[in-house]
Amino acid sequence: MTEASATPWKVLIVDDHEMVRMGLRTYLMLDPRFEVIGEASSGVAAIETLASGGYDGKLPQLVLMDLMMPHMDGVETTRALLGRYPDLRIVILTSFLEDEKVVEAIEAGAVSYVLKTVSADELLYAMQGAIRNMPVMSGDVSQALTRGLRKRSASPDVEGMTEREREVLLLIAEGRSNKEIGDELHISIKTVKTHVSNLLMKCELEDRTQLAIFAHRKGWVKEG
Repeated sequence: MTEASATPWKVLIVDDHEMVRMGLRTYLMLDPRFEVIGEASSGVAAIETLASGGYDGKLPQLVLMDLMMPHMDGVETTRALLGRYPDLRIVILTSFLEDEKVVEAIEAGAVSYVLKTVSADELLYAMQGAIRNMPVMSGDVSQALTRGLRKRSASPDVEGMTEREREVLLLIAEGRSNKEIGDELHISIKTVKTHVSNLLMKCELEDRTQLAIFAHRKGWVKEG
């Protein structure tokens, strides 16, 4: 189905707060592109209802998924639903912005990760993106995703390298200057230079170009 299709996309709202579900349903009822076929107060309830035949016999195509819910959070629910219904489009809609949670949600298969502070139009834009299977994320979320991936990609292969030194190394590999690294990590240029010196010593290299090559060869840098 395409966005221009006459048949609206069937939407399921999964959130443990009734007022949130009510507000989303009320707003989406005004948009003919979407049909809210049901609500679930937990991930467990959503899975059980779909397994028993859906909502009045209907199955969703798009799910607005809360992140923090009791018994089964949004990441676990996303993983479980996509394991059974791989064509589902899932948009995480949450108040929480944690680097690791953003990474986990995207890894679980969510198309986008959207904060509840977005405007109604921004949410609709993310939903339209999900229909095309295209991620739509705010700058804050994109930065959290980048930070989360950066932390994961830093490997402890070099003995004694600290987490901060790994972050500096990856920024060097991206071609950042000392000032840019300092601004990104909120540290002074003097501190950046100290980290660079420590990295050169620990990696047994002579300059930052070699450090960049080293990081790429280790596979720690996400290409493209």
